[in-house]
Amino acid sequence: MNTQMIICMVIFAATLVSYMLNKIPMWLTAMISLAALYFTGCIDANGALAGFSNVNTLLMATMFVVAAGFRRTSVVDSLCNGIMKLTRGSFKTAYFGYILIAVLLANFIASPMIVYAIVSPLLAALCDKTGHSRSQYMFPVMVVCVACCGILPLATAIQMAGQYTGFLETYGFAGMSIRPIDCAIGTWPVLIVVPLWALFLGPKFTPKQPIIPIEALKEKKSGKQAEKLSPLVDKIGIVIFFVTILCLIFSSQLHLTTWSVALVGSLLMVLFGVVDSKSALRDIPWDMLMLFVGSLALGTALTNTGAGDLIGSALANVVGGTHNNYVLGALFFIVPFLLTQFMLNRSVSAVFIPICLLTCSALGANPTGLVLLVNAASLTAFLTPMATPAVPMCMADGGYDLKSLFKSGALITLILPFIYIFYTMTVFPAF
Repeated sequence: MNTQMIICMVIFAATLVSYMLNKIPMWLTAMISLAALYFTGCIDANGALAGFSNVNTLLMATMFVVAAGFRRTSVVDSLCNGIMKLTRGSFKTAYFGYILIAVLLANFIASPMIVYAIVSPLLAALCDKTGHSRSQYMFPVMVVCVACCGILPLATAIQMAGQYTGFLETYGFAGMSIRPIDCAIGTWPVLIVVPLWALFLGPKFTPKQPIIPIEALKEKKSGKQAEKLSPLVDKIGIVIFFVTILCLIFSSQLHLTTWSVALVGSLLMVLFGVVDSKSALRDIPWDMLMLFVGSLALGTALTNTGAGDLIGSALANVVGGTHNNYVLGALFFIVPFLLTQFMLNRSVSAVFIPICLLTCSALGANPTGLVLLVNAASLTAFLTPMATPAVPMCMADGGYDLKSLFKSGALITLILPFIYIFYTMTVFPAF
Protein backbone atom coordinates (compact mmCIF):
# COMPACT_ATOMS: atom_id res chain seq x y z
CA MET A 1 0.00 0.00 0.00
CA ASN A 2 1.71 3.20 -1.20
CA THR A 3 1.34 6.73 0.14
CA GLN A 4 -0.94 7.87 -2.69
CA MET A 5 -3.30 4.98 -2.05
CA ILE A 6 -3.43 5.76 1.67
CA ILE A 7 -4.19 9.45 0.99
CA CYS A 8 -6.94 8.50 -1.45
CA MET A 9 -8.54 6.11 1.04
CA VAL A 10 -8.41 8.73 3.80
CA ILE A 11 -10.16 11.25 1.52
CA PHE A 12 -12.68 8.58 0.52
CA ALA A 13 -13.43 7.75 4.18
CA ALA A 14 -13.68 11.44 5.13
CA THR A 15 -16.07 12.05 2.22
CA LEU A 16 -18.24 9.15 3.33
CA VAL A 17 -18.33 10.39 6.94
CA SER A 18 -19.24 13.91 5.78
CA TYR A 19 -22.10 12.55 3.70
CA MET A 20 -23.41 10.61 6.68
CA LEU A 21 -23.09 13.48 9.16
CA ASN A 22 -24.68 15.90 6.67
CA LYS A 23 -23.26 18.90 8.51
CA ILE A 24 -22.37 20.66 5.28
CA PRO A 25 -24.17 20.41 1.92
CA MET A 26 -23.39 17.25 -0.03
CA TRP A 27 -22.30 19.16 -3.12
CA LEU A 28 -19.79 21.06 -1.00
CA THR A 29 -18.43 17.79 0.38
CA ALA A 30 -18.11 16.47 -3.17
CA MET A 31 -16.25 19.58 -4.37
CA ILE A 32 -13.94 19.62 -1.32
CA SER A 33 -13.19 15.96 -2.01
CA LEU A 34 -12.43 16.75 -5.66
CA ALA A 35 -10.09 19.60 -4.68
CA ALA A 36 -8.33 17.47 -2.06
CA LEU A 37 -7.80 14.65 -4.56
CA TYR A 38 -6.30 17.07 -7.07
CA PHE A 39 -3.98 18.92 -4.68
CA THR A 40 -2.70 15.67 -3.17
CA GLY A 41 -1.93 14.28 -6.61
CA CYS A 42 -4.48 11.47 -6.57
CA ILE A 43 -5.92 12.80 -9.84
CA ASP A 44 -4.59 15.17 -12.46
CA ALA A 45 -6.44 18.16 -13.92
CA ASN A 46 -8.09 16.02 -16.59
CA GLY A 47 -9.40 13.60 -13.97
CA ALA A 48 -10.69 16.43 -11.78
CA LEU A 49 -12.51 18.19 -14.62
CA ALA A 50 -13.75 15.14 -16.52
CA GLY A 51 -17.07 15.10 -14.69
CA PHE A 52 -17.94 18.61 -15.87
CA SER A 53 -17.57 17.52 -19.50
CA ASN A 54 -19.25 14.15 -19.01
CA VAL A 55 -22.19 13.76 -21.40
CA ASN A 56 -24.32 12.36 -18.60
CA THR A 57 -23.87 15.53 -16.56
CA LEU A 58 -25.30 17.53 -19.45
CA LEU A 59 -28.07 14.97 -19.95
CA MET A 60 -29.22 15.27 -16.35
CA ALA A 61 -29.12 19.09 -16.33
CA THR A 62 -31.08 19.49 -19.56
CA MET A 63 -33.67 16.86 -18.66
CA PHE A 64 -34.55 18.80 -15.52
CA VAL A 65 -35.37 21.82 -17.69
CA VAL A 66 -37.51 19.66 -19.98
CA ALA A 67 -39.34 18.21 -16.96
CA ALA A 68 -39.84 21.71 -15.52
CA GLY A 69 -41.50 22.74 -18.77
CA PHE A 70 -43.81 19.75 -18.57
CA ARG A 71 -44.89 20.69 -15.04
CA ARG A 72 -45.90 24.14 -16.29
CA THR A 73 -48.24 22.79 -18.96
CA SER A 74 -51.89 21.98 -18.43
CA VAL A 75 -51.45 18.21 -18.75
CA VAL A 76 -51.02 17.48 -15.04
CA ASP A 77 -53.94 19.65 -13.91
CA SER A 78 -56.19 18.35 -16.68
CA LEU A 79 -55.39 14.79 -15.73
CA CYS A 80 -56.20 15.40 -12.08
CA ASN A 81 -59.42 17.29 -12.85
CA GLY A 82 -60.52 14.57 -15.22
CA ILE A 83 -60.14 11.91 -12.57
CA MET A 84 -62.12 14.00 -10.09
CA LYS A 85 -65.01 14.24 -12.56
CA LEU A 86 -64.91 10.60 -13.62
CA THR A 87 -64.84 9.27 -10.04
CA ARG A 88 -67.32 11.62 -8.35
CA GLY A 89 -69.01 9.79 -5.50
CA SER A 90 -66.37 7.06 -5.21
CA PHE A 91 -63.52 7.98 -2.90
CA LYS A 92 -61.64 4.72 -3.40
CA THR A 93 -61.71 5.04 -7.18
CA ALA A 94 -60.54 8.64 -7.03
CA TYR A 95 -57.83 7.68 -4.52
CA PHE A 96 -56.65 4.94 -6.87
CA GLY A 97 -56.61 7.52 -9.65
CA TYR A 98 -54.19 9.65 -7.65
CA ILE A 99 -52.02 6.60 -7.05
CA LEU A 100 -51.82 6.04 -10.80
CA ILE A 101 -51.02 9.72 -11.38
CA ALA A 102 -48.21 9.47 -8.82
CA VAL A 103 -46.83 6.40 -10.61
CA LEU A 104 -46.95 8.16 -13.96
CA LEU A 105 -45.38 11.41 -12.77
CA ALA A 106 -42.65 9.58 -10.82
CA ASN A 107 -41.48 8.18 -14.13
CA PHE A 108 -41.49 11.57 -15.85
CA ILE A 109 -40.09 13.70 -13.02
CA ALA A 110 -36.90 12.62 -11.26
CA SER A 111 -37.74 14.17 -7.89
CA PRO A 112 -40.19 12.24 -5.64
CA MET A 113 -40.60 15.43 -3.65
CA ILE A 114 -41.91 17.30 -6.70
CA VAL A 115 -44.25 14.45 -7.62
CA TYR A 116 -45.59 14.36 -4.07
CA ALA A 117 -45.93 18.15 -4.08
CA ILE A 118 -48.13 17.89 -7.20
CA VAL A 119 -50.37 15.07 -5.96
CA SER A 120 -50.66 15.79 -2.23
CA PRO A 121 -52.73 19.03 -2.33
CA LEU A 122 -55.27 17.36 -4.62
CA LEU A 123 -55.48 14.29 -2.41
CA ALA A 124 -55.80 16.45 0.71
CA ALA A 125 -58.69 18.34 -0.90
CA LEU A 126 -60.37 15.05 -1.81
CA CYS A 127 -60.03 13.78 1.77
CA ASP A 128 -61.42 17.02 3.18
CA LYS A 129 -64.41 17.02 0.79
CA THR A 130 -65.35 13.41 1.45
CA GLY A 131 -64.70 13.41 5.20
CA HIS A 132 -61.82 10.93 5.05
CA SER A 133 -58.80 11.38 7.28
CA ARG A 134 -55.69 12.70 5.58
CA SER A 135 -53.59 10.64 7.98
CA GLN A 136 -54.76 7.39 6.42
CA TYR A 137 -53.91 8.24 2.82
CA MET A 138 -51.05 10.77 2.58
CA PHE A 139 -48.32 8.34 3.62
CA PRO A 140 -49.22 5.54 1.15
CA VAL A 141 -49.24 7.99 -1.76
CA MET A 142 -45.87 9.39 -0.66
CA VAL A 143 -44.46 5.84 -0.70
CA VAL A 144 -45.75 5.43 -4.26
CA CYS A 145 -44.02 8.68 -5.30
CA VAL A 146 -40.69 7.46 -3.94
CA ALA A 147 -40.73 3.70 -4.59
CA CYS A 148 -42.08 3.88 -8.17
CA CYS A 149 -39.57 6.50 -9.29
CA GLY A 150 -37.66 5.70 -12.48
CA ILE A 151 -38.99 2.22 -13.24
CA LEU A 152 -40.68 2.79 -16.61
CA PRO A 153 -38.25 3.64 -19.47
CA LEU A 154 -39.26 7.30 -19.47
CA ALA A 155 -37.60 10.57 -18.48
CA THR A 156 -36.55 9.60 -14.94
CA ALA A 157 -35.10 6.24 -15.97
CA ILE A 158 -33.28 7.90 -18.87
CA GLN A 159 -31.57 10.29 -16.46
CA MET A 160 -30.63 7.52 -14.04
CA ALA A 161 -29.41 5.19 -16.78
CA GLY A 162 -27.18 7.94 -18.14
CA GLN A 163 -25.76 8.60 -14.69
CA TYR A 164 -25.03 4.95 -14.00
CA THR A 165 -23.52 4.42 -17.44
CA GLY A 166 -21.16 7.28 -16.59
CA PHE A 167 -20.15 5.41 -13.44
CA LEU A 168 -19.60 2.22 -15.44
CA GLU A 169 -17.26 4.03 -17.81
CA THR A 170 -15.35 5.61 -14.93
CA TYR A 171 -14.86 2.36 -13.05
CA GLY A 172 -13.49 0.32 -15.90
CA PHE A 173 -16.62 -1.25 -17.42
CA ALA A 174 -15.99 0.28 -20.84
CA GLY A 175 -18.44 -0.85 -23.47
CA MET A 176 -21.12 -1.65 -20.90
CA SER A 177 -24.19 0.48 -20.32
CA ILE A 178 -27.37 0.46 -18.28
CA ARG A 179 -30.33 1.14 -20.55
CA PRO A 180 -33.57 2.80 -19.41
CA ILE A 181 -35.41 -0.40 -20.32
CA ASP A 182 -33.17 -2.33 -17.88
CA CYS A 183 -34.78 -0.39 -15.01
CA ALA A 184 -38.19 -1.70 -16.11
CA ILE A 185 -37.00 -5.26 -16.73
CA GLY A 186 -35.27 -5.48 -13.37
CA THR A 187 -37.85 -3.82 -11.12
CA TRP A 188 -41.30 -3.86 -12.80
CA PRO A 189 -43.04 -5.97 -10.06
CA VAL A 190 -42.74 -2.93 -7.77
CA LEU A 191 -45.14 -1.05 -10.06
CA ILE A 192 -47.80 -3.62 -9.16
CA VAL A 193 -46.99 -4.40 -5.54
CA VAL A 194 -46.59 -0.83 -4.22
CA PRO A 195 -49.79 0.66 -5.75
CA LEU A 196 -51.83 -2.36 -4.59
CA TRP A 197 -50.35 -2.02 -1.09
CA ALA A 198 -51.18 1.70 -1.11
CA LEU A 199 -54.75 0.97 -2.17
CA PHE A 200 -55.66 -1.95 0.07
CA LEU A 201 -53.14 -2.31 2.93
CA GLY A 202 -51.38 1.02 3.44
CA PRO A 203 -54.36 2.91 4.93
CA LYS A 204 -54.91 0.10 7.46
CA PHE A 205 -51.51 0.70 9.08
CA THR A 206 -51.65 4.49 9.17
CA PRO A 207 -53.27 6.37 12.07
CA LYS A 208 -56.98 7.07 11.65
CA GLN A 209 -56.50 10.58 13.03
CA PRO A 210 -53.46 12.91 13.05
CA ILE A 211 -50.98 12.24 15.85
CA ILE A 212 -49.78 15.82 15.73
CA PRO A 213 -51.83 18.83 14.53
CA ILE A 214 -51.90 19.46 10.79
CA GLU A 215 -51.21 23.09 9.94
CA ALA A 216 -53.47 24.67 7.37
CA LEU A 217 -52.00 24.32 3.89
CA LYS A 218 -51.45 27.49 1.91
CA GLU A 219 -52.70 26.91 -1.62
CA LYS A 220 -50.71 29.71 -3.20
CA LYS A 221 -47.30 31.14 -2.40
CA SER A 222 -47.47 34.88 -2.88
CA GLY A 223 -45.04 36.18 -5.43
CA LYS A 224 -43.82 32.73 -6.42
CA GLN A 225 -46.75 31.49 -8.46
CA ALA A 226 -45.77 31.02 -12.13
CA GLU A 227 -47.88 32.81 -14.71
CA LYS A 228 -50.30 30.65 -16.64
CA LEU A 229 -49.10 29.71 -20.10
CA SER A 230 -51.02 30.90 -23.13
CA PRO A 231 -52.95 28.17 -24.97
CA LEU A 232 -50.42 28.15 -27.82
CA VAL A 233 -47.36 27.98 -25.56
CA ASP A 234 -49.06 25.32 -23.45
CA LYS A 235 -49.58 23.11 -26.52
CA ILE A 236 -46.03 23.75 -27.70
CA GLY A 237 -44.67 22.71 -24.29
CA ILE A 238 -46.67 19.47 -24.34
CA VAL A 239 -45.44 18.63 -27.85
CA ILE A 240 -41.81 19.43 -27.00
CA PHE A 241 -41.92 17.25 -23.90
CA PHE A 242 -43.41 14.16 -25.51
CA VAL A 243 -41.33 14.45 -28.69
CA THR A 244 -38.20 14.74 -26.53
CA ILE A 245 -39.16 11.65 -24.55
CA LEU A 246 -39.91 9.63 -27.69
CA CYS A 247 -36.60 10.67 -29.26
CA LEU A 248 -34.75 9.67 -26.10
CA ILE A 249 -36.45 6.29 -25.94
CA PHE A 250 -35.69 5.57 -29.61
CA SER A 251 -32.39 7.46 -29.78
CA SER A 252 -30.40 4.44 -30.98
CA GLN A 253 -32.84 3.73 -33.81
CA LEU A 254 -32.82 7.40 -34.77
CA HIS A 255 -29.00 7.55 -34.53
CA LEU A 256 -29.18 10.42 -32.08
CA THR A 257 -27.16 10.98 -28.92
CA THR A 258 -29.28 11.30 -25.79
CA TRP A 259 -27.49 14.42 -24.58
CA SER A 260 -28.14 16.26 -27.85
CA VAL A 261 -31.84 15.35 -27.78
CA ALA A 262 -32.21 16.55 -24.20
CA LEU A 263 -30.24 19.71 -24.94
CA VAL A 264 -32.44 20.60 -27.91
CA GLY A 265 -35.58 19.85 -25.89
CA SER A 266 -34.47 22.10 -23.03
CA LEU A 267 -33.50 24.92 -25.41
CA LEU A 268 -36.87 24.73 -27.16
CA MET A 269 -38.65 24.92 -23.80
CA VAL A 270 -36.86 28.21 -23.12
CA LEU A 271 -37.06 29.62 -26.66
CA PHE A 272 -40.82 29.13 -26.85
CA GLY A 273 -41.40 30.58 -23.39
CA VAL A 274 -42.60 27.39 -21.69
CA VAL A 275 -39.83 28.03 -19.16
CA ASP A 276 -38.32 31.49 -18.78
CA SER A 277 -34.54 31.81 -18.75
CA LYS A 278 -34.28 32.51 -15.01
CA SER A 279 -36.55 29.60 -14.13
CA ALA A 280 -34.56 27.30 -16.42
CA LEU A 281 -31.39 27.99 -14.48
CA ARG A 282 -33.22 27.73 -11.17
CA ASP A 283 -34.82 24.38 -12.06
CA ILE A 284 -31.46 22.70 -12.70
CA PRO A 285 -30.37 20.97 -9.47
CA TRP A 286 -26.82 22.27 -9.43
CA ASP A 287 -26.14 20.61 -6.08
CA MET A 288 -27.00 17.20 -7.55
CA LEU A 289 -24.78 17.83 -10.56
CA MET A 290 -21.86 18.86 -8.34
CA LEU A 291 -22.40 15.71 -6.28
CA PHE A 292 -22.24 13.62 -9.46
CA VAL A 293 -19.13 15.40 -10.72
CA GLY A 294 -17.38 14.96 -7.38
CA SER A 295 -18.33 11.29 -7.28
CA LEU A 296 -16.85 10.72 -10.73
CA ALA A 297 -13.61 12.40 -9.63
CA LEU A 298 -13.47 10.21 -6.55
CA GLY A 299 -14.02 7.13 -8.71
CA THR A 300 -11.18 8.16 -11.00
CA ALA A 301 -8.87 8.62 -8.01
CA LEU A 302 -9.80 5.25 -6.52
CA THR A 303 -9.04 3.61 -9.85
CA ASN A 304 -5.80 5.48 -10.54
CA THR A 305 -4.26 4.88 -7.12
CA GLY A 306 -5.33 1.25 -6.82
CA ALA A 307 -7.41 2.04 -3.73
CA GLY A 308 -10.51 0.92 -5.59
CA ASP A 309 -9.14 -2.53 -6.20
CA LEU A 310 -8.24 -2.78 -2.52
CA ILE A 311 -11.74 -1.76 -1.39
CA GLY A 312 -13.37 -4.11 -3.87
CA SER A 313 -11.21 -7.00 -2.73
CA ALA A 314 -12.03 -6.24 0.92
CA LEU A 315 -15.76 -6.35 0.26
CA ALA A 316 -15.30 -9.47 -1.83
CA ASN A 317 -13.62 -11.05 1.21
CA VAL A 318 -16.52 -9.94 3.42
CA VAL A 319 -18.88 -12.05 1.34
CA GLY A 320 -16.26 -14.78 1.19
CA GLY A 321 -15.65 -14.34 -2.52
CA THR A 322 -19.11 -15.78 -3.00
CA HIS A 323 -20.59 -16.24 -6.44
CA ASN A 324 -24.07 -16.51 -4.94
CA ASN A 325 -26.19 -13.89 -6.67
CA TYR A 326 -28.64 -13.54 -3.79
CA VAL A 327 -25.96 -13.09 -1.12
CA LEU A 328 -24.43 -10.30 -3.17
CA GLY A 329 -27.86 -8.87 -3.85
CA ALA A 330 -28.69 -8.86 -0.14
CA LEU A 331 -25.39 -7.12 0.66
CA PHE A 332 -25.89 -4.32 -1.85
CA PHE A 333 -29.53 -3.81 -0.98
CA ILE A 334 -29.68 -4.09 2.81
CA VAL A 335 -26.62 -1.97 3.67
CA PRO A 336 -27.63 1.02 1.45
CA PHE A 337 -31.24 0.56 2.57
CA LEU A 338 -30.27 0.92 6.24
CA LEU A 339 -28.03 3.92 5.59
CA THR A 340 -30.69 5.62 3.50
CA GLN A 341 -32.93 5.83 6.56
CA PHE A 342 -30.38 8.22 8.08
CA MET A 343 -28.79 10.03 5.15
CA LEU A 344 -30.18 11.52 1.95
CA ASN A 345 -30.85 8.86 -0.68
CA ARG A 346 -28.77 10.61 -3.34
CA SER A 347 -25.66 10.54 -1.19
CA VAL A 348 -26.16 6.83 -0.44
CA SER A 349 -26.41 6.10 -4.15
CA ALA A 350 -23.36 8.25 -4.89
CA VAL A 351 -21.31 6.36 -2.29
CA PHE A 352 -22.47 2.79 -2.91
CA ILE A 353 -22.61 2.70 -6.71
CA PRO A 354 -18.80 3.08 -6.83
CA ILE A 355 -18.34 0.50 -4.06
CA CYS A 356 -20.65 -1.86 -5.92
CA LEU A 357 -18.71 -1.45 -9.16
CA LEU A 358 -15.36 -1.91 -7.43
CA THR A 359 -16.59 -5.12 -5.85
CA CYS A 360 -17.95 -6.38 -9.18
CA SER A 361 -14.61 -5.66 -10.77
CA ALA A 362 -12.78 -7.65 -8.08
CA LEU A 363 -15.20 -10.58 -8.38
CA GLY A 364 -15.56 -10.47 -12.15
CA ALA A 365 -19.31 -9.96 -11.75
CA ASN A 366 -21.85 -8.33 -14.05
CA PRO A 367 -22.81 -5.09 -12.26
CA THR A 368 -26.20 -4.36 -13.88
CA GLY A 369 -28.45 -6.08 -11.35
CA LEU A 370 -26.42 -4.93 -8.35
CA VAL A 371 -26.44 -1.30 -9.53
CA LEU A 372 -30.23 -1.50 -9.88
CA LEU A 373 -30.42 -2.89 -6.34
CA VAL A 374 -28.33 -0.06 -4.88
CA ASN A 375 -30.58 2.44 -6.64
CA ALA A 376 -33.70 0.63 -5.40
CA ALA A 377 -32.35 0.51 -1.83
CA SER A 378 -31.77 4.26 -1.86
CA LEU A 379 -35.43 4.71 -2.89
CA THR A 380 -36.81 2.36 -0.22
CA ALA A 381 -36.62 4.80 2.65
CA PHE A 382 -39.89 5.71 4.32
CA LEU A 383 -39.17 5.32 8.02
CA THR A 384 -37.39 8.58 8.86
CA PRO A 385 -37.53 12.18 7.60
CA MET A 386 -33.79 12.21 6.79
CA ALA A 387 -33.87 10.14 3.58
CA THR A 388 -35.83 12.34 1.20
CA PRO A 389 -37.64 15.70 1.51
CA ALA A 390 -40.89 13.97 0.53
CA VAL A 391 -41.04 12.29 3.97
CA PRO A 392 -41.08 15.43 6.16
CA MET A 393 -43.56 17.00 3.73
CA CYS A 394 -45.80 13.97 4.20
CA MET A 395 -45.40 14.13 7.99
CA ALA A 396 -46.71 17.69 7.95
CA ASP A 397 -49.61 16.84 5.61
CA GLY A 398 -50.70 13.74 7.50
CA GLY A 399 -49.86 14.70 11.09
CA TYR A 400 -47.43 11.81 11.64
CA ASP A 401 -44.79 11.50 14.32
CA LEU A 402 -41.76 9.19 14.06
CA LYS A 403 -43.51 6.29 15.77
CA SER A 404 -46.53 6.41 13.46
CA LEU A 405 -44.23 6.82 10.47
CA PHE A 406 -42.39 3.63 11.39
CA LYS A 407 -45.61 1.72 11.93
CA SER A 408 -47.06 2.96 8.65
CA GLY A 409 -44.05 1.91 6.60
CA ALA A 410 -43.06 -1.32 8.35
CA LEU A 411 -44.97 -3.75 6.13
CA ILE A 412 -43.96 -2.35 2.74
CA THR A 413 -40.40 -1.98 4.00
CA LEU A 414 -40.34 -5.72 4.73
CA ILE A 415 -41.96 -6.67 1.41
CA LEU A 416 -39.76 -4.72 -1.00
CA PRO A 417 -36.36 -6.29 -0.14
CA PHE A 418 -37.68 -9.75 -0.99
CA ILE A 419 -38.99 -8.55 -4.35
CA TYR A 420 -35.86 -6.69 -5.27
CA ILE A 421 -33.26 -9.19 -4.09
CA PHE A 422 -34.86 -12.35 -5.43
CA TYR A 423 -36.45 -11.00 -8.60
CA THR A 424 -33.80 -8.53 -9.74
CA MET A 425 -30.90 -10.90 -9.13
CA THR A 426 -32.78 -13.62 -11.02
CA VAL A 427 -33.34 -11.37 -14.05
CA PHE A 428 -29.87 -9.75 -13.93
CA PRO A 429 -27.60 -12.27 -12.20
CA ALA A 430 -24.09 -11.16 -11.31
CA PHE A 431 -22.68 -14.50 -12.46
